[in-house]
Amino acid sequence: MSVAPVLSPLPSSAIIPTRDNPDFRKDFDNLPFEFRHRFTADHSLFQMSRLRRLIDKPATRAGVYFDAGDIRVDQRWDAVPSRQISMEEAFDSIESAGAWMIFRRVHLDPDYNEVLEECMREIKRLSGRRIDEEKKSQEAMIFITSPNRVTSYHIDRECNFLMQVRGTKTINVFERDDREVTPEEELETFWSRDNNAGVYKPQYQPRAHVFCMEPGKGVHIPVNSPHWLQNGNNVSISLSISYQYKDSNRKYIYQANYYLRKFGRHPTPPGKWHMLDLSKALVMAAGLHAKKFLVRH
Repeated sequence: MSVAPVLSPLPSSAIIPTRDNPDFRKDFDNLPFEFRHRFTADHSLFQMSRLRRLIDKPATRAGVYFDAGDIRVDQRWDAVPSRQISMEEAFDSIESAGAWMIFRRVHLDPDYNEVLEECMREIKRLSGRRIDEEKKSQEAMIFITSPNRVTSYHIDRECNFLMQVRGTKTINVFERDDREVTPEEELETFWSRDNNAGVYKPQYQPRAHVFCMEPGKGVHIPVNSPHWLQNGNNVSISLSISYQYKDSNRKYIYQANYYLRKFGRHPTPPGKWHMLDLSKALVMAAGLHAKKFLVRH
């Protein structure tokens, strides 16, 4: 597919494995790893004037989240300081606002959707996965961060490729299968009712994979891999390309285990028995469907 004229020309490969990790397929959505990419601050879509236009369009403005203030690594996202400035003020004074801005769903802008599709093609090619059959959604997001700002510890639902476009930052990514870092109960609660269920445990900080991000470098963050970030002494722009799996892959299984634990059971974690996982997913899907039916009627 040709690239829209507004974009700077893209090479044939937007995402490139590094020499340190040539086995993209083996580690994909399993372990965090570094990769290279070809997006820079010179690209027309990552100029501040172009990003500012996302605030002015109702479709993309609705997807913008921001906050400003001193944030700790262990701070819950629902406990950040109340906002004292407007979205426009946060953007226009990003050098000094202590702000963190997420531009969600930027792919609703056709120009950024070209970037999303380009990257997804590369991810599918490099991973060898049937992603179109596995995913329920895909998304492009842009993060704009003030100097020295911390993004607190959290876990995500998405399989993510985070690419540094401007500035520098350090990302700390923990392995998702480390059950001392992330107990099953935290994952069950995360998938069932609380996006802030992940709890930072400073005693396990040495277990983090630490990556120093700069323009041209990216980090792959598998689904549910806990992470936190420290921005450098600069304004940072990062591009995130991600997708979510169908709910039956992980969400429904953890939800089933959440309710089983509520009834005093000790549920088997996902991935141990395929047929058991399938049964849990089917039961949860049926239960949620029935609940929605009863609410509507």
